Amino acid sequence: MATPSLLLLLADGRFPAGAHAHSGGLEAAVAAGRVTDLVSLESFLAGRLATAGLVGAAFAAAAHRVAMPETVGSAHPARSARPSEAPAGSAARSGALARLDAELDARTAAPALRAVSRRQGRALLRAGRTIWPDAPFADLPATPGGAHQPLVLGLLCAAAGLSRLETATIAAYGTLTGAASAGVRLLGLDPYRVQALLVGLADACDGTAADAARAADDPPERLPAAAAPLADIHAEIHATWEVRLFAS
Repeated sequence: MATPSLLLLLADGRFPAGAHAHSGGLEAAVAAGRVTDLVSLESFLAGRLATAGLVGAAFAAAAHRVAMPETVGSAHPARSARPSEAPAGSAARSGALARLDAELDARTAAPALRAVSRRQGRALLRAGRTIWPDAPFADLPATPGGAHQPLVLGLLCAAAGLSRLETATIAAYGTLTGAASAGVRLLGLDPYRVQALLVGLADACDGTAADAARAADDPPERLPAAAAPLADIHAEIHATWEVRLFAS
């Protein structure tokens, strides 16, 4: 059973996966005048958690389920999967992960966001292969841009021995902290107040992670598909900028 330290290490923004270079769409929202202060930042983060956060966490948890079909421990029910329904073996894992990748691609309407997800997936994969070289990363789909980030995260967390719920928590948490940190830089906000804002969103983050972990038992086509059309538009506009502080 993994120690809490592993969970903290994988959730840490300093983990070498390039997350610090992304604002989660906040840079474009700030430029559009939609986020200007702590109140509007909180609304932005809550909306991001309910959409990208839920979807990413569900797909990360589903990828974890593919990698760890057996029950890992009774202390965390979300670690359990149904062995008769979960794939076993490299070929079955590859097929299941390819289905997840295609379904997540379909849920990511903006080409810019699809590219960002795959770029972050490649960065996370480099770290994962270095730290856990025996993990089944070779079963990820061999798409031109690489696998989507949530799928890589799911396999990485499984290699670390984390539970499905812990995996979903890391994914949901990451959708909040990256944008919150960008808010300090983009708006000059008081970092202590931004941290207090994150504390206020902690229960919502945990609830989203729990929902995502439960949803991972569903077939890929039935996983959450919450969308944020304005975020998609902002992402496409942001990708055209010649000068920007963040990659996305």
